[in-house]
Amino acid sequence: MTDDTVYSLIDGEVFEGTGDPVVVDDPATGSERIRYADGGEPAAAAALDSAQEGGRAWRALSPSRRGEVLVEASRRIRAAAEDLAQLECASAGKPIRDTRAEAQKVAEMFAFYAGFADKLFGDVVPVPTSHLNIVTREPLDTVVQLTPWNAPLFTAGWQLAPALAAGCAAVLKPSELTPSSSLMLARILHQAGVPAGAVNVVAGLGGTAGARLVSDERAGRVVFIGSVPTGRRVAAAAAGAGRPSLLELGGKSANIVFADADLKRAARAAQGAIFAAAGQSCTAGSRLLVQRPVYDQMVEWVSDAASRLVVGAPSDPATEVGPINNRRQFERVCGLIETGVSEGAKLMTGGPAADLAPGFFVRPTVFADVTPDMTIASEEIFGPVLAISPFDDEEEALALANGGAFDLAGAVWTRDVYRAIRMAKAIRAGTVWVNGYRSLSVMSPFGGMRGSGFGRSSGIDVMHEYTQPKSLWIETDESAVAPFGYGPED
Repeated sequence: MTDDTVYSLIDGEVFEGTGDPVVVDDPATGSERIRYADGGEPAAAAALDSAQEGGRAWRALSPSRRGEVLVEASRRIRAAAEDLAQLECASAGKPIRDTRAEAQKVAEMFAFYAGFADKLFGDVVPVPTSHLNIVTREPLDTVVQLTPWNAPLFTAGWQLAPALAAGCAAVLKPSELTPSSSLMLARILHQAGVPAGAVNVVAGLGGTAGARLVSDERAGRVVFIGSVPTGRRVAAAAAGAGRPSLLELGGKSANIVFADADLKRAARAAQGAIFAAAGQSCTAGSRLLVQRPVYDQMVEWVSDAASRLVVGAPSDPATEVGPINNRRQFERVCGLIETGVSEGAKLMTGGPAADLAPGFFVRPTVFADVTPDMTIASEEIFGPVLAISPFDDEEEALALANGGAFDLAGAVWTRDVYRAIRMAKAIRAGTVWVNGYRSLSVMSPFGGMRGSGFGRSSGIDVMHEYTQPKSLWIETDESAVAPFGYGPED
């Protein structure tokens, strides 16, 4: 496995922090794993300075050349995929089987966006004058990107690839708990030919380094992935500096199963929807809504299957569910499980894995008979906790699905194509699956609505997030009279 020393990477060089110590525990053992000094405001300021020069060097390359560099980056990421996966497994506590897949996905991201580098075409607008009006798309110079601890490598690639394809420089601040894989990814990009200052990584705390980055006027856009409260503070700080933000926030997604669905497939998919990544996913299908005629059967199947999932060390290839990433989140998940029991939900299986202590392990947990007024029905848990509720008809299913504050994702299972289309259109979410769950591709736009954020971070849509139109008015008629003023002959 590669070195896990933590520092900021500014202009391609190590930038040692001088702030308060940041202590990171190993989620599998509960003991201290790494300790480093907060980069703080000095690292943030240096990164923004570096991005100005690095961005100019990156944009000096032709769009086609930038695309070639990103293709090379994809090749190098694929070659280093095992090292990236091992580092991500150790730092984020994710099962190695998952991190190996995610490392390959990151390579795909750079290959996909490499094709966009020379395809940001402009427009010609037929204005009602003698002008040739050309609209081009210009990069936002420097973008600031704050990524979370639940999928640090995946989200770093998801953000960096389109920003670089658009011609932007990027200052990436990963969570202070999981900076290692982002640092390794940045070094790979530099080796592929991305100018050092075009990608800087700041290792530090949100209250110091993050606050400095999101409030700086040199940020053309601020991108944040994380919790709703923090996202709102980030958006407010960016707005105070006159800068827009793109937010990917919380989710409490509804996975709706009708009685006519393929129930065995739906039961299997319901497990992946919530228990993959130990439930630490914004798109997790944490609410399973089941039509009453098949409710008892689905509860039995899902609960039994959940009890048989393999919980264990992330480095073990047999592990299906790893630990919660950090102690604070582990305690929160355990507390919400207790709340579910105290509020009357029926605990079918799961709970804290006492036999795996002092690691931050929670067994796949299933609650049945969950009512809308219960905390576990409305609050994002961000852990392997599933709340199952019954419904009678489409109207009730939609009321339950759309009744919360989050609108990120959802799913509907049915063999009735008319119902499938009706429900998919009516579910208020940025992503809706029909007879499936968790399918994501960098090719398709991803983002939420209302409390789940705004903006789209993938597909062609994100290229518009990282660029802005410029309108060029070119006079084509030499005899055109100036609209105002006197000429020399006057």
